[in-house]
Amino acid sequence: MAYRRTDNVIRKQAARHSAIIDSARLMAAEGGMAAVQIAPVAERAGIAAGTVYRYFPSKSELVGAVIAAIAEREIGELRRAADAAPGPVSALAAAIATFAARALRDRRLAWAVIAEPVDPTVEALRIEYRRALAAELQKRIEAAIAASHVPRQDAALASRALVGALLVGLIGPLAPQSSTDQNEARDAVQTLTLLSLRALGVVDARARGLVVQTVLPVAEDASL
Repeated sequence: MAYRRTDNVIRKQAARHSAIIDSARLMAAEGGMAAVQIAPVAERAGIAAGTVYRYFPSKSELVGAVIAAIAEREIGELRRAADAAPGPVSALAAAIATFAARALRDRRLAWAVIAEPVDPTVEALRIEYRRALAAELQKRIEAAIAASHVPRQDAALASRALVGALLVGLIGPLAPQSSTDQNEARDAVQTLTLLSLRALGVVDARARGLVVQTVLPVAEDASL
């Protein structure tokens, strides 16, 4: 009986933790990380503010947990899309397109998680997210190089450059305002994916075919 009670407590604690993270993520999607405050998050989660503090003693810890949770999910989605592709170049295209499509679908949250000014403690977690994103792209670039589908190059440097280009093009200050037009979003994802493949040395005709095959299904159900 004691074991069952302990198991129930663990499940309840996990449920509360998830509810807090989900509430904070929704607030970040609506108003950025500045909107993530303990009291409003607690109210949205349907729990007391004191309960939130038991899980996250400070706002910085809560924001850091939100970023970590989103980063884990996004890297997972990128990896699954690439792993499902039939070849190394199509896997690379799928990885780029998946990130682009999901970020465009919710630019406000993407900006909050990746680029919005935050305190140094949280920024360190965000750098880890960008590093993980670059590492995943590097792995796909290296596979394409090994298969002789793209020219030999510094895959680590190239992956970091791609992350920078995607972030500026998708969610930075120079990026266009969000649009609800699905065709515009689809064109934007296709353009960025094509640009990335060209930069890596994939010939244009082949790159365009890969983008058409890869991007259109991804953009339909993408969501950061």
